Amino acid sequence: MTVETKGKELNQYVQDSRKSFEQHLKELVDIPTVSADPAHRQDMDRCAARAVELLKSFGAGAEVIQTKGNPVVIGEFHRSKDLPTVMIYNHIDVQPADPSEWKSPPFDMKVDGDKYLGRGSTDDKGPALTVLYGAKYAFDNGVPINIKFCWELEEEIGSPNFEQFLKDNKDKLQTDYIAVSDTVWISRERPAIGYGLRGLLGVIVKLKTGTKDVHSGLVGGLARNPIGELAKLISTCYDATTGEVKIPGFYDDVNKVTESEGKDFLASGFTVDGFKKAHELLKLRTEDNLEGATRIWARPTFEVHGITGGYSGPGVKTIVPFQAEAKLSMRLVPSQDPEKIFKLFEDFVKKELPDAEIEREGALFPYSGERTGPEAEAAVKAMKEAFGKEPAFVREGGSIGAIVSMQKVLGKSSLFLGLSLPEHGYHAINENYDWQQASGGMKMFVAYFNALAELKR
Repeated sequence: MTVETKGKELNQYVQDSRKSFEQHLKELVDIPTVSADPAHRQDMDRCAARAVELLKSFGAGAEVIQTKGNPVVIGEFHRSKDLPTVMIYNHIDVQPADPSEWKSPPFDMKVDGDKYLGRGSTDDKGPALTVLYGAKYAFDNGVPINIKFCWELEEEIGSPNFEQFLKDNKDKLQTDYIAVSDTVWISRERPAIGYGLRGLLGVIVKLKTGTKDVHSGLVGGLARNPIGELAKLISTCYDATTGEVKIPGFYDDVNKVTESEGKDFLASGFTVDGFKKAHELLKLRTEDNLEGATRIWARPTFEVHGITGGYSGPGVKTIVPFQAEAKLSMRLVPSQDPEKIFKLFEDFVKKELPDAEIEREGALFPYSGERTGPEAEAAVKAMKEAFGKEPAFVREGGSIGAIVSMQKVLGKSSLFLGLSLPEHGYHAINENYDWQQASGGMKMFVAYFNALAELKR
C-alpha cells in the first residue's frame, strides 16, 4: 500500500468518525465530573464506568482502579510484550461551572457547527477521546506498538492520590514512553509541544479580629479591620502593578531563560496582542512579546484569587467586619521547591501580620522535560505531518501534578502533545473544543504511534 493510499484511508476514517466522536464526547461531557465538589462523587464513578465501556467498545482492555479518592481508568491496545509501549495520560475530571454564566448549559454539550460547547470539552475529555480514536486506527492497521491509556479523575484538585495509585499499579503501567494530551497551543496557526510546567503552591490566609461585625460609627478608628489588613499584607507580598514578588528569597532559585529557549518561545507564534485577544484581556503588564512569553512560562507568580469577609450585598452596610480571608497561590518554575517557598511565605506573613492564620492548600512541583532526542523528534514529525506546520517547543504556564509523579514512580519523562487552543477557554465560561483540532489530533496521534514504533527500544 502506498503512502498516498494510506493517507486517503486515514482521512476517510477520520471523516467517518465524526458523528460517533460527537456522540461519545457528549456522553462524557454531560457527566459533571467536578472533582472539587464532594457532591459529585457518584458522577466520578459513573464517568469512570462509562469510560471503561467506551475503551472496551473500541477493542481495548480496560478497568477502573479505585483509590482513596476518585478512581483512575486504565486501558490498553496490547499487541506483544516484545514491542515498545507508549502510555497516554489524560484527565476526565473538570472544573466547576455556574450555569447562570454560560451561554448554554455546561453539562449538556451542544454542537455549534464545528464547535463542541461544554465543561470538559477541551479540558480534557475532548483530547482524551481524540487520542482514543487515533489509537484505534493505529492498532487496527497493525502499527507495531502497544498503546496504554491512563485517565485520571483528580487532576483538577492536584492529583492527591495519583502517586500512590502509580506505586500500587506500577506493574500494569510499565511503559517505554509517556505522552500527555492536556496542554494548549499558542494559536491555531502554530502547533506547540510543551516540555515544562510551572508548579503551584496554594494558601489561604485568615485573620480574625473580633467575634461579630460591629457598627463602624461606634468602633471605627479604634477597631482593626481584617479586610484592610489582609489587603496591606498582600501589597507587601507583591507589587500588583508589575507582578514582582517582594518576599525575601523568592527568586533565589529561578533560572534565566536561555537564548535558545527565547527563540523557541517567539517561534511558537506568541504575541502579546494575540494573547490579549484570545483571553479577552483589556490590558497586560508588558507589550513586549518575549517578556510576555517569559512571564507566562518561565517566571514564578503571586496571585490573589479572592478576598472574603464583611458585607457584599447591595448598597453599603456600615460595619467593621470581624474576620476575613484571602485565597492566594504562587506558580513556581523549575528549581523552585514548594516546601522552601512555603517556609519563606510563612515566615514573611508571621513577621508582617503575626496573628494571621495560614492554611496550606496543596503543592505541585514544577517540571522540566526534554526538547531534543528521538522522542521529541517523533512528536515533531507527527505534528508536522498532521497539521502541516513545524511545531514550536514551549513551556506551559499551568501545573499537572501527575507529570512529576509519573517521572518519579515510573522513571519516564513526558512529552506534551496537547490539542487545545486559547479560545477554547480552559477553566473559563463557555469552554469549547472543535472538530478541526479533533480531526487533526486523530491524524497526529496515528503519525506519533508510527514514529515511536520506528524507534529502537
